[in-house]
Amino acid sequence: MLSNNRGHNGDSVKGKNLRRLSPKKQTGLVIVMTGEGKGKTTAGLGIALRAVGHGMNVCIISFLKGTLYSGEIDAIKRLAPNVELHLTGKGFCMIRGDQYPFDVHRAHAQKAADLAKEKIASGVFDIVILDEINNAVALKLVDLSQVLALIEQKPSSMHLVFTGRNAHPELIKRAHTVTEMKELKHAYQQGIEPQKGIDF
Repeated sequence: MLSNNRGHNGDSVKGKNLRRLSPKKQTGLVIVMTGEGKGKTTAGLGIALRAVGHGMNVCIISFLKGTLYSGEIDAIKRLAPNVELHLTGKGFCMIRGDQYPFDVHRAHAQKAADLAKEKIASGVFDIVILDEINNAVALKLVDLSQVLALIEQKPSSMHLVFTGRNAHPELIKRAHTVTEMKELKHAYQQGIEPQKGIDF
């Protein structure tokens, strides 16, 4: 239990006494969070939270989510003006009672791809997080060539984060860091509904 804003080692939680690291050279990374397990979007949001602590600017573009409320929507508002969130999708494509035809999903994903290109080129952001874009590529809502072009376009110091299951092998090859979330067990397998603050 923390008290008086002090951590276990006596360092101030507010950062007054904490040692700060700084790389000798700023290198913009391509990061992929993929796999069947839970936590890919959450990991991307963790990167955003950490970046805000350094005063960095982050843009998050969600390629599939957008019709269902999730707690990060209002949480990110509290991180403004350092974080922008764009919900461009029409929800899960071809599953879970999807009400939209493929062409509608593709049109929205293409708008998201155009928006990503614009935000990457803007010079405003240190990090751009493309949430669920791996799924969008696997579903053919976005073309692999568009994704690879975003990597080529990004400034050398910008970090670009791709989340979602089924990351394309070519994207994995181009990335600096790739994490695969592996599901060992999930509450839904025990008949437990998604829980507020954990699953959405």
